[in-house]
Amino acid sequence: MAKVPAAVVAAGGLVGGYGVARWTKKRQLGGVVLAAGGAAAARQWRRQAGGKAAGALTVAYVAAFAGSHPLAKKVGAWPAVFGVAGGVALASWAVADRRA
Repeated sequence: MAKVPAAVVAAGGLVGGYGVARWTKKRQLGGVVLAAGGAAAARQWRRQAGGKAAGALTVAYVAAFAGSHPLAKKVGAWPAVFGVAGGVALASWAVADRRA
């Protein structure tokens, strides 16, 4: 079975977390999806690129989540979420996925 790249897992956690929160109107449920995606991506990052890289990418994931909120006020919610998810995916690919 083919392995899902960590970039896809991380982006999916950000997009999925927002989508679940928006569609269910339960922010906590979206937070669970966001956290699960981040944890799964972090495990892959650690395995593929080591602890320091995993730590840096996890910080980027959390910063992307936080940064999407003020960005959403300027460009809209979905464009902000897709933008930060793309940024995290690109960072993940550059640091961890292309090595695997």
